[in-house]
Amino acid sequence: MTPLEQVRAGRTGLRLTQLLVGLVLYGVSMAMLLRSTLGLDPWDVFHQGIQTHWGVSFGTVVIVTSFVVLLLWVPLRQWPGLGTLLNAIVIGLATDATLRQLAAPEHLGGRWSLLLGGIVLNGLAGALYIGSQFGPGPRDGLMTGLARRTGRSIRLVRTILELTVLALGWVLGGTVGVGTVLYAVLIGPIVQLFLPILTVHLPSAAQDLAGPDSVAPGLPVDGQHEREDVAGSRPA
Repeated sequence: MTPLEQVRAGRTGLRLTQLLVGLVLYGVSMAMLLRSTLGLDPWDVFHQGIQTHWGVSFGTVVIVTSFVVLLLWVPLRQWPGLGTLLNAIVIGLATDATLRQLAAPEHLGGRWSLLLGGIVLNGLAGALYIGSQFGPGPRDGLMTGLARRTGRSIRLVRTILELTVLALGWVLGGTVGVGTVLYAVLIGPIVQLFLPILTVHLPSAAQDLAGPDSVAPGLPVDGQHEREDVAGSRPA
């Protein structure tokens, strides 16, 4: 669906509420992973690496990076939806707000609880905002756009992108650890579990207009969300 079709597709109140709840919870989950200090997902390793050299809040880095990534959509001829723009802003704000309230646990058990709870919440939140059908996040739209323009698979493009930002983030000082590995292994199945339940089904006219692949914008044909084969993210 085009951005205008997304807005006109129906069930707007429910979808907008689900979108905002999903984005806020996504920011909360990112803060939980940060406070666990056990490792971050690739994009957040990159964000944290930039933060260590910039001296601004983590959420500010997420917001600025989101809009820089959106500039890369221009040569790909992609248009951001309402969900894309809100994704770029709300997640960063929610992350900073949560970090101000959430202290890092002193004991390892508390850190593991934050890590595992953050991963599960991240998957649930991702399914919420993708299922609202208001468009993919900036990073996932970049991935699907590159796949479309290059003819390469979503899986390959995602792997290259995430390995690149992970390596850059690690070099810059971002936290890579067991949480990074667990996130990579668990996030896809978690999103895949929640997404069919949380996708808002649109009126048949909107579905016909959008075409057969419109169940969740940003989702690849071989199925999954922005953090598996589509991935995110992100903010992710």
